[in-house]
Amino acid sequence: MAHLTRRRVVSTVLATAAAGAFVPAQTAAAAPARPPGPRPLTHAHAHNDYLHPRPLHDALAHGFTSVEADVFLVDGELLVAHEASGLDPARTLTSLYLDPLLARVRANHGTVHAGHRTPLQLLIDIKSDGAAAYLALDEVLRRHRHILTRYSHGRVRAGAVTPVISGDRAARVPMEAQLTRYAFYDGRLDDLGTAAPASFIPLISANWTQNFGWQGTGPFPAAERDRLRDLVAAAHAKGQRVRFWATPDTAGPARTAVWDELLAAKVDHLNTDDLEALESFLRHRD
Repeated sequence: MAHLTRRRVVSTVLATAAAGAFVPAQTAAAAPARPPGPRPLTHAHAHNDYLHPRPLHDALAHGFTSVEADVFLVDGELLVAHEASGLDPARTLTSLYLDPLLARVRANHGTVHAGHRTPLQLLIDIKSDGAAAYLALDEVLRRHRHILTRYSHGRVRAGAVTPVISGDRAARVPMEAQLTRYAFYDGRLDDLGTAAPASFIPLISANWTQNFGWQGTGPFPAAERDRLRDLVAAAHAKGQRVRFWATPDTAGPARTAVWDELLAAKVDHLNTDDLEALESFLRHRD
């Protein structure tokens, strides 16, 4: 009798679901769990991320997929700071970024953003001693290699986190000499159209104010708009992404106008210190 009762309950639930009516969660065993956290924003880059109250974590909570950390090599340690005067031995690249990312990827079964395969770009801006700092960084990255994108003997294998090296250009020499590495190089506009492949230079970055006179007030000059779109198209043709720093970042219509033009031109990363504002802008545009 009890067996027949259970069969009637199951039949009723299935019939109700088929009719499009609401089925309580406890009876809908096949319903997938909603992934926690915000949907990742592929255009969102946190400039000077380490200045936020919770480095890395604040950016990820807003859905950012690219974060930037400035580093100095001090007594063999890579310390994170904007200026040498702000160095703190406790604020290392490992403690603020690499170890938390390793723990997060493990907890999320291979991803930075739970439930999403979108990788994180970790832009590491070397402030001085480029070659020496990179060699020290390479040792640190190898200890975290299980979560990192790697280049090995001409092939790129994607990981949850992709380190990209910016700043002091002397880092390029030891990087290019490696047959296996766990980081990539942040190029400049001069690198567009050169022999360097996207497997070495996946990102082209440039100072907005040094290349464009328009700062968001009034119409975007047609010649500048055409130049912006030509630069992006040239990079994309080689599989490279584009980022501009020093774009207007004070709240207001000028910043919004520049962000709109960057999106329209298919610029890959929008640079900001204002995490909440860029998240709101991008989600509204979606």
